[in-house]
Order: sequence, then structure tokens, then C-alpha cells
Amino acid sequence: MGLKIWLQDRLVDQQDAKISVFDHGLLYGDGVFEGIRVYNGKIFECRAHLDRLYESAKVVMLEIPIDIDAMTQALEETVRANEIHEGYIRLVITRGVGDLGLNPFKCPKANVIIIADSIQLYPKALYEEGIKVVSSPTVRNHPLACPPQVKSLNYLNNIFAKIEALLGGVSEAIMYNHLGYVAEASGDNVFIVKNGTIYSPPVQAGSLDGITRNVVIELAQKDGFNVTEKDLTRFDLYVADEMFLTGTAAEVIGVVEMDGRKIGAGRPGSVTNRLRELFFGYARS
Repeated sequence: MGLKIWLQDRLVDQQDAKISVFDHGLLYGDGVFEGIRVYNGKIFECRAHLDRLYESAKVVMLEIPIDIDAMTQALEETVRANEIHEGYIRLVITRGVGDLGLNPFKCPKANVIIIADSIQLYPKALYEEGIKVVSSPTVRNHPLACPPQVKSLNYLNNIFAKIEALLGGVSEAIMYNHLGYVAEASGDNVFIVKNGTIYSPPVQAGSLDGITRNVVIELAQKDGFNVTEKDLTRFDLYVADEMFLTGTAAEVIGVVEMDGRKIGAGRPGSVTNRLRELFFGYARS
């Protein structure tokens, strides 16, 4: 049996979930999206995700046709219809149907798409062993281009980095901004641990304002860790005692090698493991 997909204002069978070839989400990557986890049948940090979605839409002048309360109900209904207990939601807002020109104002109504399914970004063993990463030569979007804080459907900047990681035989790539500071990975936020302090690049360095990132920072501070946001260089990552990534799909995963350099002891460290434990305790509570 196929999935039930929320399309515009109702659930439809997976085979009937279709949009026009003239939708500007397809033609130009014009739209915004969120990836959201479901733990124990509950939508994780739902309001934070929706706040970010509606802010992204505001920046690109995209009017979402329903309000946050109605969107919350649509998400919950889609999760129930697909009997998702542990899973993932992809919420997509496209600009809608227009003509072959760029003008977004010729698209009278945005499309709302909600998919709820299972996900496994990395094999289970990698969470125990850690992953390897490389530096990406692709520069993160300039802040005067499409703001990196907008979670838009145009993900080519990140896809370039992912391609570079896969061609390099590793799982992820670290992206840098136009000033040479660490921004984020292709799909995750970056953290390091040095001398007991946890560091992460500020959002202004070119990263998405990650929901999982913010939860992990709060949990770390409550557990007594010193967490500092500051610009990080490639050198800082090479000499870190620990390094880990956070994201909706990745959750919390340790990095054990970067550009051929072993990070710390070459396995996920005690801080990484503690934060992973705290995160799942919080997510499934």
C-alpha cells in the first residue's frame, strides 16, 4: 500500500499526488521546505520548524495559503494516516503554477505538499564508528545572494558539496563561506570540542539556523558544558579534540577524520556520545 500524501488541502493516495509541470518549484526551485522528525509518534519541535518555514517564505515573498495552526493539523493528520511512529516529514511549499517566465507574481497560489515516511540517513554502525568528511571547494552562498538561512528548494549549492564528498569516498563535506570560515556541512550543522568547550559557527557565518543544533546547544548548556559560537577555520577543525554534526536527518553523529587528518582519538568522543544520549532522551520524552 502506498503512502497518503497531503496535497494542497487534503490527503490523496501516493499515485495521485501530482503537480503541474508549470509549477515554479519544479521550473526554478522556487519554494521553501522543512524536514521534520517524528519520535514516539510526536512531531519533534513542530512549532520551531514551522516558524522557520514561514520566515523563509516571508523572505522570498511566498504566501503560504494556510496559517500555522492549520499547517500543524495537516502535519498531524498526515502522520496519523501513514501510521508513522518513528519517521520523517518532508513539508514543501512551492510557488505554484505559473508560466515559463521568472515572474513569481504570475503564480496565483502556492502548493502545499506533506510527505511522511521513514528515513535512515547513515547506516547504524556509523553512529558508533563516526564518519569521515572532506573540505568542499564550493563556497557557501554569499549573504547577499539567497540568504543561507532560507531553507529553499534550490539546494544546488549544498548538492555540489555532497557530490564532492561522495566523489571523495566520504559521507559529508564541510563548506566554507566567502571569508574562509566554516559555514556548515552539505546538510548539517558543525560542532567541535576543544579543551572541554563546545564551539559552533554562528548562523551569520553562512549556516542554516538548525533546529537540532539549537536543541543540542540548550541540552549541552543545561548539562554544564560551555558552548561558544565563534568563527572557525579549517585549522580549528583539524586540531579539534572532537567533532560532530547535527541535523534533522543526521541527528547527532561524530566525525573521526577530516581531509585525511584523524580527529581526536579517531572515534566519537565522550562529549559527542553524551550529547547524543541527551538528544535522544529529550526527543523521545
